[in-house]
Amino acid sequence: MTAGSQSVCVGLVQMRCSENPAENMEKALARTREAIDQGAEVICLQELFRSRYFCQSEDERHFALAEPIPGPTSDAFAELAKAHDVTIIASLFERRAPGLYHNTTAVLDGTRGYQGKYRKMHIPDDPRYYEKYYFAPGDLGFKTFVTPRAKLGVLICWDQWYPEAARLTALQGADVLFYPTAIGWHPEEADDVKAAQHAAWETIQRSHAIANGCYVVAVNRTGFEPDPRGEGGIQFWGQSFVAAPDGRILCRAPVDEEAVLVQTLDLAAIGRQRHGWPFFRDRRIDAYSAVTARYLDGG
Repeated sequence: MTAGSQSVCVGLVQMRCSENPAENMEKALARTREAIDQGAEVICLQELFRSRYFCQSEDERHFALAEPIPGPTSDAFAELAKAHDVTIIASLFERRAPGLYHNTTAVLDGTRGYQGKYRKMHIPDDPRYYEKYYFAPGDLGFKTFVTPRAKLGVLICWDQWYPEAARLTALQGADVLFYPTAIGWHPEEADDVKAAQHAAWETIQRSHAIANGCYVVAVNRTGFEPDPRGEGGIQFWGQSFVAAPDGRILCRAPVDEEAVLVQTLDLAAIGRQRHGWPFFRDRRIDAYSAVTARYLDGG
């Protein structure tokens, strides 16, 4: 996006991941270059793209995958971002200190380089998603990064189910909410359950676009990844997508294929949408203090 432009071109990189981090890294760099070659100015990769989704089991060996931020991976993407004057959103396993790790996304912005990080705030603990074993909750708050192209709100996967997270990020001026993601089905689940899960996932994020009058970009992985213990696995459902401020799906990746999506976003549509549906104007901020309670049961 040039100065004064009212559009930005975003790129989504949806990948299969192997057991080899170096192989995944090379693929991620190559797919990011593909998005750049297609005109993408802001490129977002899926959650934890350097490895298979190791949180399916609790295994101390997986901590070896973590690295500092800034560190080797963020440096490599910062170099790519600088060479092409683009912005890259890269999701990594952050080693902060011995015994202290985060699920973190780094923002690398063209010639300005590393602009900061967002640490995942909501940490799940479900069958085959044992993230609490690996990650401490984020402590940097919700963040929007101001770039020459657009204001970018960055959240991660489980964050996408929480309207509070989307709202607090959008209230910082985000034009686009990015959600690097790793979500899929348990293969043994019934087909109707799988369909309902996917529909809920897409619907909640489209609702964030509508309620906040901004764009939403969700970038998921694809392919089957076995549980390292040999007990099942996850079939990641792909279907990365971009939603407009009115909730329309502008593009969507396949279920079971790798894909590089590129989509131009009309930033002027944000103002037009908010003029017609002025949710920010009509919020009753004087009446919302109870939202910080765990549950309103009087106890």
